[in-house]
Amino acid sequence: MAELFKVHGSDNNFFLLDQTALTAPLPLATLTRLTQRITDRHTGLLGGADGMLVVSADPAAAGRMTVINADGSIAKMCGNGLRTVSRYLSEKTGAKSFAVQTAQARLQVHEAPAFAEGVPAFGVEISPVSFAAADLPFAQLGHEQIIDTVLPQLHPTLRFTAVAVPNPHLIAFVDESELKSDTLRALGERLNAQNPYFPEGVNVTFAAIEGPNTIFARTYERGVGFTNACGTGMSATSLALVLAHPEAASLAVPLTVYNPGGMVNTIVHQDDGRYWIELIGNATVTDQISIPEASLKAGTFSGASSTPTGETTQYTNFVEQLPYRDIVAAV
Repeated sequence: MAELFKVHGSDNNFFLLDQTALTAPLPLATLTRLTQRITDRHTGLLGGADGMLVVSADPAAAGRMTVINADGSIAKMCGNGLRTVSRYLSEKTGAKSFAVQTAQARLQVHEAPAFAEGVPAFGVEISPVSFAAADLPFAQLGHEQIIDTVLPQLHPTLRFTAVAVPNPHLIAFVDESELKSDTLRALGERLNAQNPYFPEGVNVTFAAIEGPNTIFARTYERGVGFTNACGTGMSATSLALVLAHPEAASLAVPLTVYNPGGMVNTIVHQDDGRYWIELIGNATVTDQISIPEASLKAGTFSGASSTPTGETTQYTNFVEQLPYRDIVAAV
């Protein structure tokens, strides 16, 4: 029998598969087919998920993380997923601070103080950062970079910032009424269908400034749709906040980012002329799953059985006492 885990960071949930524990690694086509089936919200396992996190060996890091979205596309990065992979590798190796290889960068991660009893946390590096049109990419918007800029092609009044971390993100700061409206869904759907502005799609985040160093963020994710949280989205939004609203946030100062699934802390750094963001949040394991390896090789989850860990209750207890729970309902 093989083993899977269902995990989440800020209720952005995934299945985690360690390829090194199998008799032979699964090819990408099989992993994609498995992900599309197991994550389906209607017919998948345990109510589905936002994607699959695949751990494999890497000679220069504790492990490599590959992120497969629910629609089968490959994500460049996933901040919430990286925290859960970091916890998995920490428990596997005994290390508390190490590197994880992602699609575009080797990132430093570390165990962080628990957010609450039974809510373990990890801090992860989010980088590289780019504002260049070619790195997102975007076109036909009249700018080579977009920082706190009105884009009339997209919306008549909202001010946007576009940044790759390396996932592409488009961010606008709005009031809570706009956060609750259908504007985000409409814009997210438009920019993730065929369009001339973001030809490869883009993650779209609306955020409300709730006070000094405090925001509430909601993201429409490329390849997924609305999720309870987006780790790279919250990181990119924190950087956008520092740049567009210096009266509300500063470099090297911890920020609190609430989201429909919980909250994280972020710290925006600038070292030697480059930005990077530290993302600190929960790394929760909700279920341990046994599954025949033959089923995985067939790209199915036939014969899978699961055992809850009990961490769901502990995380729920933590989240229920957070402020701003009534802004936007969890997905």
